Amino acid sequence: MSALFRTIETPNGKTLEQPLGLFIDNEWVKTNRTFETINPSTGEAICHVYRAGVQEVNDAVEAANRAFRNESWSGLTGSQRGDLLYRMYQVIKRDAESIASIESMDNGKPYAAECLDGDLGEAADVFKYYAGWADKITGELIGSSVLGKNKMCYVEPTPLGAVGGIVPWNFPFTMMAWKIAPALATGCTVVMKSSEVTPLTALWYGKIALEVGLPKGVLNILSGFGSDVGSAMASHPKLAKIAFTGSTATGKKIMEAAGGSNLKKVTLECGGKSPYIVFDDADLELAVEWAYWGIWYNKGEVCTSTSRFLIQEDIYDKFVESFVELTKTRAITADPFDDRCTIGPLVSSSQYEKVKKYVEIGKNEGAKLLTGKFIDGPGYFCEPFIFSECTDDMTIMKEEIFGPVVGITKFSTVKEAIERANATTYGLGAALFSSNITKAHSVAAKLEAGMVWINSNGDSDIHIPFGGSKMSGIGRELGPYALDLFTEKKAVHVNLSLPVK
Repeated sequence: MSALFRTIETPNGKTLEQPLGLFIDNEWVKTNRTFETINPSTGEAICHVYRAGVQEVNDAVEAANRAFRNESWSGLTGSQRGDLLYRMYQVIKRDAESIASIESMDNGKPYAAECLDGDLGEAADVFKYYAGWADKITGELIGSSVLGKNKMCYVEPTPLGAVGGIVPWNFPFTMMAWKIAPALATGCTVVMKSSEVTPLTALWYGKIALEVGLPKGVLNILSGFGSDVGSAMASHPKLAKIAFTGSTATGKKIMEAAGGSNLKKVTLECGGKSPYIVFDDADLELAVEWAYWGIWYNKGEVCTSTSRFLIQEDIYDKFVESFVELTKTRAITADPFDDRCTIGPLVSSSQYEKVKKYVEIGKNEGAKLLTGKFIDGPGYFCEPFIFSECTDDMTIMKEEIFGPVVGITKFSTVKEAIERANATTYGLGAALFSSNITKAHSVAAKLEAGMVWINSNGDSDIHIPFGGSKMSGIGRELGPYALDLFTEKKAVHVNLSLPVK
């Protein structure tokens, strides 16, 4: 392979120029290695992209550090940075159909319902949101009324420097936005690594950077594998931070590498096994509707998926019946460019085999399979799997599957529901349904999760902090909270006393 771009014909009839090279210091870069990315609807290769290694990590980090030191980005005013971020928003909005087409082809999620309306719309809005914040990152003055007449102090939020980001394959373009936009708003420069499973749309950020006129080295995009590229970024002494979204196991390795290198700051958004609690006083129709969305959205390949249903015993049978019926009616497994599609293919052959393994484990451990089946190729398709009569010690109720599999169990009392919901090493999200608002708030306060949804499920908004507790991660993304992830609070003490003459 020699070209840095390839013309790709998408299934919805678009002819697009796809970048293949790495994006370093505002240049498209070739290496001596490539890897292929697969269309999960067909199992066939879409194209090969250039693969980064340790040398390319070093090159990208050096470029980001040069850009930070020469103040080509951090030296701009907040308004100037905001203008360029807003321009990125405009380009993403303009090219949303093209980027969504590549994303759907590379990931397998439904083009219209999820890629275009969901992911690309949110990614664009993230840039618009942080464009507005760029000139509002102000400090604090602590004056003489607190410190005494001879002293003052100002606390200034300063950008960390060159920072790194590593994103997963389930929301490739959007997760990039979550990290790039707040980092750039604060004045940091950025090195991003995409998932080797879905590398294509990440490279479009290089095209966007060139079009809007980001200075050299401000944004760098690497395609590669965690074993070399991710590891090199996590241990690199010239990166001030790693912002990671992915598995808990990988998050642990990143923390170890960060601690063993330069004690770089780390933000981790890791796995989850979120409970979905329905009390007997809930609006059952509402609870079933939100249950469907919360587990089947994006094929269940979502860290916040509520994959453990805890249903109060008096309504258990009716809930299960209604949920199975809704799933069979609405969950249409099809090519993601088919307008009828609500469940696209799993992202890869390895993920397909992983889900297969868990389904077999569920059956072997005694859970009752109510619906769901695997579909012979081409592609990695399956219909959603619903297990009832589950117990908390079953593997499918304890481990994150990251696919369209849910286990359902029953409970008796409020106290039992809380205890069993919290009986997990994860703490990302939790949903509960009740018409008693006092009970709902009381239960929400006791659930060990970074996000709790009352009478809804999986809600996320760019204005609201996103993140978990326990082994689901460290730190919060989105909202103004993300700005703190990329700044230091520098205290400058000022002595106002004059020498005595």
